[in-house]
Amino acid sequence: MANERKIDYVILGLLCHEQLTGYEIKKLLDMRLKYFWGASYGSIYPTLNTLVQNELVTKYETTENGREKIIYTITDKGRDYLKEWMALPVTKDELRYETLLKLFFGAELGGEGTLKHIDAFEEKIKEELPILHQMVGSLEAVKDEEEAHLYYLMTARFGEMVYETYVKWCKEVRKALAVKQSKM
Repeated sequence: MANERKIDYVILGLLCHEQLTGYEIKKLLDMRLKYFWGASYGSIYPTLNTLVQNELVTKYETTENGREKIIYTITDKGRDYLKEWMALPVTKDELRYETLLKLFFGAELGGEGTLKHIDAFEEKIKEELPILHQMVGSLEAVKDEEEAHLYYLMTARFGEMVYETYVKWCKEVRKALAVKQSKM
């Protein structure tokens, strides 16, 4: 598992709960996991093909409303593979934000240009924060109905707290840049 691709585990994890099409996997990634993980169709479909070849997932074709669909299901081997990875220590947690990269080199652009990036970042966060609040509220209400809901709740709560901190951080950056500007 040294060179594992995390997208394999993301897909297997999603398939643990239900059978899905590639489109549905992408939709779940964009709705539920977007705050901490993402993937493109260009990585999802090749991964699904590899998972099928490795017998970690099966697929079958069906027709629904006149449209052909390919449905993917995790196998017992796939569940074991996922559990094996889940038991391993985390090897890398990373945070990569272009906003932070541009802030780091902000002296090259200056305060005004940097503030535009901070404003855009804060606007995006403020748009998404209510969605996280709603997720947390919904999951709080059902956390005892299924074991997975508690884990979803803890993940959503992490995102909520991080996003709340981002908003505070944006205010701090604005304040620091205003002080710098006033001294010039």
